[in-house]
Amino acid sequence: MSEVSSNSQSTELTSQYIAQVTGDLERNAKEQERVAAEVEALQEQLRALQHDHTVLVNMQDALGGPSPAPEAEAAVAPSVPHQASAEPKQSKGKKAAVTSAKKTAPKKPAAKASSVKASTAEAKPTLVELIRGHLEKQSEPRSAAEITTALTQAHPDRSVKTTVVRTTLEGLVAKSHAHRTKQGSSVFYTTAVTSEPAPAEPQQEAVSD
Repeated sequence: MSEVSSNSQSTELTSQYIAQVTGDLERNAKEQERVAAEVEALQEQLRALQHDHTVLVNMQDALGGPSPAPEAEAAVAPSVPHQASAEPKQSKGKKAAVTSAKKTAPKKPAAKASSVKASTAEAKPTLVELIRGHLEKQSEPRSAAEITTALTQAHPDRSVKTTVVRTTLEGLVAKSHAHRTKQGSSVFYTTAVTSEPAPAEPQQEAVSD
């Protein structure tokens, strides 16, 4: 009788352990799915932020703001003196060659960067120009989402984000190049009508005549 009772007890314990392990496995699988979904969402946010960062850097270059290229050159430049100080036994000829290389090296990348910026500026209009041109053609206020949709349809080769368009519109408002109106929770933008450019053309024609 004792053997039968012990066998029944061990069977119950085994079934309890199996049920507990099964439940733990199910919870573990659900937790993995949840974490994987969060990681995927964070990766998507990271990709969107990286893309927005690239677009904003291009906008900054197009607007004539400080480009990151000089900072990169400044960060690389101090490494050369450290190498020279680490080798004090170099001859004067080698030191003179290094200093001459320092003076001539930064000029070529600057020239290349300026030529690249000039070519890109001539090839495509900037996002600011596209937004201003679109607003000038509209008779009614437009939201940032509507402007993004219109620019995406008109320029399918360019990646236009609503966040970047909204930032650009706020910049135009700050410069008095556009007006902002709020209707409920929505914000709409219109072009700023200026009277200065209108009489400029007839004056130039009068001079040319």
